[in-house]
Amino acid sequence: MNRLLPRALMAPAVATLFLWMIVPLVMTLYFSVIRYNLMQPENVGFAGLDNFEYFFTDPSFGSAVMNTLILLGSVIVITVLMGVAIALLIDDPFPGRGLVRVLLISPFFVMPTVNALLWKHMMMNPIYGVLAQVWIFFGLTPIDWLTDFPLGSVTIMVAWQWLPFATLIFITALQSMDRDQLEASRMDGATYLQQLRYLYIPHLGRSVAVVVMIEMIFLLSVFAEIFTTTGGGPGDASTNVAFLIFKQALLNFDAGVASAGALFAVVLANIAAVFLIRLVGKNLD
Repeated sequence: MNRLLPRALMAPAVATLFLWMIVPLVMTLYFSVIRYNLMQPENVGFAGLDNFEYFFTDPSFGSAVMNTLILLGSVIVITVLMGVAIALLIDDPFPGRGLVRVLLISPFFVMPTVNALLWKHMMMNPIYGVLAQVWIFFGLTPIDWLTDFPLGSVTIMVAWQWLPFATLIFITALQSMDRDQLEASRMDGATYLQQLRYLYIPHLGRSVAVVVMIEMIFLLSVFAEIFTTTGGGPGDASTNVAFLIFKQALLNFDAGVASAGALFAVVLANIAAVFLIRLVGKNLD
């Protein structure tokens, strides 16, 4: 009875969460194997694997997968390296450290759409943007970032928003370091680079694993920044898998092909999760 009562009390919440996950998945599976275009709702029928074939043979598919992997890897590398550097930089006490930490964490709470609009109009505009004014100050021709470097521009926007998250995790991890061990290493003549290699980096191993895992889960679905700034272009230069699914669903009105693409995204996410668990799981033991 002692074991039955807690399970009975948890059953409604567990059942709700299960339905919350399983119903959309079942509907996606259903739509992925039928012919269903929103512009032709009367033309419905079993399509088998035709939707998957159409999605995989889309001319934008290869570019979308490659852009997704490039965006994912670039943002993770930037946030981890810069996050560790910033955390180490503000680890020692100094006047105003609390205010600096608050300012560093603030961008993480900016909505993705607002983040994209800020970078598009305030920073990267080739006429009145901050970067354009810096270029003009040094006598250089301003760069049209969203046209000349669309994927790089999106990478900068996403990395700027996720950098505070990584920094916060690393700052928290550094607070648990053994200060006596650091002081002993200084007394033994260890240089800062030696401390970094043998003390700081090993201590941050678990934190790096957590940051990489969480960012990889969320960055596979980056959409708002692309939709708000580049629209997936020029051409397919900044189209990722999430935006390609959007194009099939709301631009081509093909719910069947979009559902097939959604299932591909689920498989891609699971492959990434398995890879991460094997790669960084040792750091979480």
